[in-house]
Amino acid sequence: MIATTGVAIGIAVMIVSICVMLGFKHSIRNKVIGFGSHIQVTNFMDAQAGENYGVSMDDSMMNAIKAIRGVKHVQRYALTQGILKTEDDFLGIQLKGIGKEYDTSFLKENLIKGKLPKVEDAVSSNQILISKTIADKLRLQVGNKLYAYFISNKGVRIRRFLVSGIYETNLSQFDEVMCFTDLNTVQHLNGWNSDMASGAEVTVNNFDQLNQVADVMVYKINRTSDRYGNTYTTQTIKEANPQIFSWLDLLDMNVWIILILMTAVAGVTMISGLLIIILERTTMIGVLKALGARNSTIRHIFMWFAAFIVGKGLIIGNIIGFALCLIQQYTGIIKLDPKTYYVSTVPIEISLPLLIILNVATLLICMLILIGPSYLIAHIHPAKSMRYE
Repeated sequence: MIATTGVAIGIAVMIVSICVMLGFKHSIRNKVIGFGSHIQVTNFMDAQAGENYGVSMDDSMMNAIKAIRGVKHVQRYALTQGILKTEDDFLGIQLKGIGKEYDTSFLKENLIKGKLPKVEDAVSSNQILISKTIADKLRLQVGNKLYAYFISNKGVRIRRFLVSGIYETNLSQFDEVMCFTDLNTVQHLNGWNSDMASGAEVTVNNFDQLNQVADVMVYKINRTSDRYGNTYTTQTIKEANPQIFSWLDLLDMNVWIILILMTAVAGVTMISGLLIIILERTTMIGVLKALGARNSTIRHIFMWFAAFIVGKGLIIGNIIGFALCLIQQYTGIIKLDPKTYYVSTVPIEISLPLLIILNVATLLICMLILIGPSYLIAHIHPAKSMRYE
């Protein structure tokens, strides 16, 4: 029972750790990707000077990007800097214009009030989507109107916006500045033609193949020029946000440490259990040897018995681990501080292939660890074991 309990606790902790790690990593990653997609195609001068120069994103360029193998979706966007002004306060923001082809699923998932701005090809909606952080700072609600000021080399442009909706992602570096409107509005604010944009956001079919697709895009798109003479360049979401993705990669090390410790605990528990079983069955071992049983045969008996104990522990541990994960996934009973962890509840993601590998690896490691202690049987002599108590 002690050995079974040790294995069960170990595998349950490992299952919960992996599910929480996957859920946390993918939740944060998806939020960052929601603001910038997987790959961005922009003006080369934007990356060098940190300003918004814009680049042509006509149909031919969009089709050229879509034709690259591994690309799932392409969408235009335009950025500009401005100031939101109410009667009592003001706040600097970054305004992002989105086109009709823009995938708004991320914004809909994080929309807490109102609706998304209307997006038309050639008509400005004068609607704006702001974050809850901005709404709280400026004391705004859905339906409120406010003025926005945009300063450029061509002077000051003023727009009056209607707050159509409020979103919340808990990623402070984005929620504090990012607002959304239609693409046409930002194009006019920047003084661009209808085919101009800050760039295109590219979504790939498989995030694990991001680098391979990015390499192809670098070969086919980088250093080419549009009809205005602007040079294209590409950047992955990892390159745009290196601190966040480096931090997420560190989580893998924490999980590996937990897996190693829990496997060690389960292994030591099984060793103790096997030794106790051998000591309890010393007389039986002596009798079997006296009847002509080989050491290897007796050792295999005890190894099969140990495998049964490990298997029973794995079954119980999986039931406990999956139960805890499902309870958290569907109820969100364990809360987190979103200002610190960027999520309001502990996220859970269950990966069956990974958990199957975990169970098989745990079983094999435990059995390999038990091979050494099982050789203790060879040192038990039939004559002495008969008198053993």
